[in-house]
Amino acid sequence: MKKSTAAGSRFAALKMLESILDSGHNISEAEIENTLADARDRAFARHLVYGVLRWLTALQWLADQLLKKPLRQKDRDINRLLLIGLFQLWKGDGAAHAAIHESAESARKAGKPWAVSVINAVLRRFQREQTDWIARLEKQPERYAHPLWLLDMLQVDWPQDWEKIAEANNQPGALWLRLNRQFSPDDTIEALKEGGFTVELHADVANAVKISPAAAVSALPGFGQGKLSVQDPAAQLAAGLLQTEPGQRVLDACAAPGGKTCHILESCADLSLTAVDFSKTRLERVQENVDRLGFGNRPGLSLLAADASSPDTWWDGKLFDRILLDAPCTATGVIRRHPEIKWLRSPEQVADAVVQQAYLLKQLWPLLKAGGILLYATCSVLRVENSKQIQQFLEQNPDAERVEIDAQWGRKLDSGRQILPGELEMDGFFYARLRKKP
Repeated sequence: MKKSTAAGSRFAALKMLESILDSGHNISEAEIENTLADARDRAFARHLVYGVLRWLTALQWLADQLLKKPLRQKDRDINRLLLIGLFQLWKGDGAAHAAIHESAESARKAGKPWAVSVINAVLRRFQREQTDWIARLEKQPERYAHPLWLLDMLQVDWPQDWEKIAEANNQPGALWLRLNRQFSPDDTIEALKEGGFTVELHADVANAVKISPAAAVSALPGFGQGKLSVQDPAAQLAAGLLQTEPGQRVLDACAAPGGKTCHILESCADLSLTAVDFSKTRLERVQENVDRLGFGNRPGLSLLAADASSPDTWWDGKLFDRILLDAPCTATGVIRRHPEIKWLRSPEQVADAVVQQAYLLKQLWPLLKAGGILLYATCSVLRVENSKQIQQFLEQNPDAERVEIDAQWGRKLDSGRQILPGELEMDGFFYARLRKKP
């Protein structure tokens, strides 16, 4: 990579980190700062951002130890250039001298030439003494690269598994696709192979395939024709667990971005589906996905920009046979794909999510027919959002009963089934199936 290109990627990464860590934006929102013209340069900037966010506390501990004196708050851009350089030296596979030089020179672009020597000194020292510093890091809680409040919750909820969860969260997830069975899966797989991709079927989830190398969705053969969608195997389980049948009325609450909506439509041709999402902008993504898969004119399909927890503003009064509540949650099960989640969440947000989930359950339950099924799903690993949430709902609603999920995947809990991050190469997901008693 040329000098100017490398420096540009680092500076773009710096601006993205500022957007995320200072303004609370997620990675996709911060992408607006990644204005580099070349796709490879943009990809390298994203690589640096993901790396720093995955290992933030570990990198910060190293930086704090290696600096002769702490940097001022107003110089947090210089601190982040240090983190970028440390990440490259520790976890990268590029030339160390380039990582050091370009990280230091990026300080000039940031308007702080005085910091060039500081960054050079810190990174060169780490390069010389890396083995010793990593050994010291391994004795610190920062090595897990998670906020302490989240580690505490994981230890309480999963005393035998919390370290494995933290480790899985710090590894990038593979690119998984859902094959649309309206087309020949064999033909779709063959087209992917001819396009230069290695394809691997999932052992427990039908129609789920892993491909490598990762690529932009627009570059995947068959994507534009609706033959495949990007979706983790854990998320692909929802449509089957809903157990839809022809002629049923189905509600997909909190539907955006539409992966599960489309899968439901793929799974059963003759049903009436109402997909609701609070965000009009996010609902546009549902429409895009529905159109791409050829369901835009599907009879009985209705996309509504509305608050699912306020049925009086959108519900037509006709009961549903099936309800999918893909509940808003902390997303602590998908950190490996969205490492910023670790640093953008807080205990207060966990508490808020629990309240919102309980209210959605309360408001949507009356919309379900007697004998109907509500599938509750989250991409969280926290029991307060999952098994405890459902147990409380069952205690408060005597007309609700749990329906066993008989499966080989995940962990059986009292009120549902939990997949932990990385298990069977899946994201962390929770499912509970509830039936309304006749």
